[in-house]
Formats: sequence, structure tokens, C-alpha cells
Amino acid sequence: MKSNRRTVLLASVVVAAGLMQGCATKIKASSTDNPPPAKPFSTYSRIDVRPVTFKTGYKGDAAGLAKIDENLRKDLAPKLEQWNSRAANGSTLVAEPVVEEMSFKHGAKRVLLGPLAGSSGVLMRVTFRDNNGNVVAAPEFFQRTAAFSGGFTMGAMDNVMLSRVANLASSYIIANYDKAVGGPTGADDKAVNPN
Repeated sequence: MKSNRRTVLLASVVVAAGLMQGCATKIKASSTDNPPPAKPFSTYSRIDVRPVTFKTGYKGDAAGLAKIDENLRKDLAPKLEQWNSRAANGSTLVAEPVVEEMSFKHGAKRVLLGPLAGSSGVLMRVTFRDNNGNVVAAPEFFQRTAAFSGGFTMGAMDNVMLSRVANLASSYIIANYDKAVGGPTGADDKAVNPN
């Protein structure tokens, strides 16, 4: 009897460990910090933030993408209105936010499977180009939600992840307006690709 219990317990631990390994997101950032742009964004009389898109050929969750775009626009609206009301000098900075990878667990899948649905993660790059198409900066922004926190909050933390990645991007734009200082990617050392 004791032998059977030990066998069942050992088998349960092995299966749980296997499931937890499968729950980790494979999405990684390339660094913990973004370098500063070539020049402060205040150099430009207008900043045009394009809608958030997926990289060409990437199929991701449209609802998650729309939420990131909504949060980014909400975060930047007051500043963009202020900045873009200055006298024009003919220079425009175009910001192109592109989600390169996203694993967004939500809805029935998250509610029914909880932590077993896996973790969520998102990697977004915002490329800033001047009037001539020159890249001024190309920071990346990363966020993730662990399988257990996403599961036990019934997906609330997965949705918060989308707000956090947008907040990181908007904070980078605001922080680099007056002075080129760079900013965090949102990744910790464990979320950085070792390559």
C-alpha cells in the first residue's frame, strides 16, 4: 500500500514538473535595457505614432493587439497633443510599434484550463524614423505573465501584461523627449535570450 502511494506521488510530481516546463513562454527579449535614441524626440516638431501591428507574416491574437494599441494611445494622448501643437519646423518622427511575438492566454481557454493553459508573453519593437526614413531608435519592450498568476486570476494578469507593455513603450517615448536617455525593456535577466 505504501509502495503504491509513493509510486502515485512520484508519478504526480514528474507529470506536474513536465506540465510546468511546458507552461513557460518561449518569448524572450534581447536585453534588459534599451539604448538611447540618436537624438531627443523634441528635435522633431511632430511625433506620429502609427497603429500597433503584427510583424509581417505573423499570426497573433487580434484582441490582444487591439488592447496594446488602445493602451499605448491612451498613455500618449495628452503628451502627443501638447508636443504636436508646437510650431512646425517640417520635421516629423514616425513611431511604428510592431508586435514581433505574442502568446496571449485569455477567455474560455484560460478559465477552463487555468495554469495549464501556459504563460503569456509579448515582445514589441517600436521603430522611430525621421523624414528621410533613417532609424533614430528601435527599442523593444517585453512583458510576460506566469502560468500560475494568469490561471489563478482567471486571466486578469494576462490582460495587465498588455497594459504593461504599452506603458513601457509610452514611458520610453516620454522619457526620451527632452533628453536621449534610453530605458528598460521590461525583461529581467531570466527573460533575456542568451544568444
